Amino acid sequence: MICGVGIDIIELNRIEALIKRDDRFIDRILTENEQRKFQHLSDYRKVEYVAGRFAAKEAFAKAIGTGIGEVSFKDMEVINNVHGAPYMKVRGYNDNAIYLSISHSKTYAVANVILETRE
Repeated sequence: MICGVGIDIIELNRIEALIKRDDRFIDRILTENEQRKFQHLSDYRKVEYVAGRFAAKEAFAKAIGTGIGEVSFKDMEVINNVHGAPYMKVRGYNDNAIYLSISHSKTYAVANVILETRE
């Protein structure tokens, strides 16, 4: 049964500015595994990568109805399966199915999360 839906959209130039301006931004938003992958990306891909994960984590927080606070950015991790499709693991939400979609354009990243109880 669906128990939550969340969506978030973010401007890539906003994320790019945060990456350049705040050395701690990446550490606050990305888990250690996400940071390792981030380090191997081109500068342009780094912006898309962070924006997509930021949007995904915000979308999850909206799906649970609390926003960031009930869960932290570090409690949520976006991983790619063998086909490259993203999925999400969230500390404390192992009993839920989490469906995630992330997309990018030249100027935006958007993510959608559907949260479902397992029956």
